Amino acid sequence: MCGVIPLPDVLVIEDDSQAAVEIMAALNDHGFAVDSASDGPEALLRVTAKTYDAIVLDRILPGRLDGLGLLATLRTAGIEAPVLILSGLSGVDERVRGLRAGGDDYLTKPFDVLELTARLDALLRRQSSASQRETMRVGALEMHLLRHTVTHAGKPIELRAREFRLLECLTRHAGQVVTRTMLFDEVWNPHHIEPTRVIDVHIGKLRHKLDPEGTGPVIETVRGAGYILHAPD
Repeated sequence: MCGVIPLPDVLVIEDDSQAAVEIMAALNDHGFAVDSASDGPEALLRVTAKTYDAIVLDRILPGRLDGLGLLATLRTAGIEAPVLILSGLSGVDERVRGLRAGGDDYLTKPFDVLELTARLDALLRRQSSASQRETMRVGALEMHLLRHTVTHAGKPIELRAREFRLLECLTRHAGQVVTRTMLFDEVWNPHHIEPTRVIDVHIGKLRHKLDPEGTGPVIETVRGAGYILHAPD
């Protein structure tokens, strides 16, 4: 049985109730799962309780926490979902302020809902592409390049910085021979360290950490050539 692909979750932050209803209806029709908030404090409650794939944010919100203030708070809190700002302020300076505050796109009012959904689609594609670039997988092994973490079957693997760089190079070329020269150029300073022996020592340590029980990805030595990283059959 095929798995169900979840709908993208979008939070609409808009204090005009009629506008919020119209935006939510358009996004629902487009295939998004949509929640709403009418001010900054309610939006903060929403994002702390649930992870959203994208946020539609009205520039002008009631109360002390306006749209840009809320956006700065979200980014400070580590909320990385792409944010599309909606605003009746169309000046170049205002658009620049919104983008510099952490916004990913800026759409001026009035707008067509077709453009709104098209811009959200583009933001989600960009987010997905970035996520794929920062995560690499070989079998059950996952490397998270920005977080600098490695897991195997969900269990963390502790690597030193040089071991991490070695594994990153092997993972980028998984299934292909990576020569000692390539590894040396990527990970060491060729003017200070003799390459062959030091690489062998580090590869041995990396093998043990990745595959202590014979279930992890295998670093195979290709005599006279280099190494191959591949998942077990």
